[in-house]
Amino acid sequence: MANNTLNRYLFEELSVRGELVQLDSAYQEILSSKDYPAPIQKLLGELLVATSLLTATLKFEGSITMQLQGDGPVSLAVINGDHNQKLRGVARWEGDLADDASIHDMMGKGYLVITITPDHGERYQGVVGLEGDSLSEVLEGYFERSEQLKTRLWIRTGDVEGNKHAAGMLLQVMPDGTGTPEDFEHLEQLTNTVKDEELFGLEANELLYRLYNQDKVKLFEPKDVEFFCGCSRERSGAAIITVSQEEIFDILAQDGAVALHCDYCGTTYSFDEPEIKALYADAESDNKTIH
Repeated sequence: MANNTLNRYLFEELSVRGELVQLDSAYQEILSSKDYPAPIQKLLGELLVATSLLTATLKFEGSITMQLQGDGPVSLAVINGDHNQKLRGVARWEGDLADDASIHDMMGKGYLVITITPDHGERYQGVVGLEGDSLSEVLEGYFERSEQLKTRLWIRTGDVEGNKHAAGMLLQVMPDGTGTPEDFEHLEQLTNTVKDEELFGLEANELLYRLYNQDKVKLFEPKDVEFFCGCSRERSGAAIITVSQEEIFDILAQDGAVALHCDYCGTTYSFDEPEIKALYADAESDNKTIH
């Protein structure tokens, strides 16, 4: 069984490219930070798969954020990742949700914000209305309008032996303009037959052979996908000293410590009074050195 891998592939005689991502522990770690209701677990899995697939279509070094916002019970669902396929995510909600709640039930009047931040170059942001019955349909519309490239996505989430899995596939016409609608439709029909158990359980070469055994497929080296938060005690300390000492010492007097909680991974960093004083002293020393 392939776990936490992204595979890119090309059809050698058709101007279409494809991607396959299969996730288990990377998805499970995102879910472990909070007690998410079932439909939000599914939504985060879909966003995770979509972000991984989208990152792989872009030739850049940097980060990408896919963020759903709305006025419904779920105010925010976001996945952030980078070109190395290091991903993290979180969602915020209020109240109870039906197990079969749709993206529209959850987000209400909402939209998808896609932010691409290259390490070198200009930041790009696209805002997409939630047109369609699923995240896949929303993204297909995005590609058609912004990239002018015919794109299809298949995104699935589910349980295998009691463990959460998420997986997906993407087909996209090559941007060189040589692809034909007939070629794409042929591959689209084949990919429509993919089953959940195949997506979750088969190695990439076996899955692609089952789907496309009459077409020549070139499969590239797989890329690992992993959950990576990036929070740390040092970063939390740096955040604390951006707040006025008066405010921080008020919190200390009331609570005995200042605690910062990371929504992405669930870690809490706690600082007592001596540690807080040391943070401000170090910051003051650094400022004197700079001047």
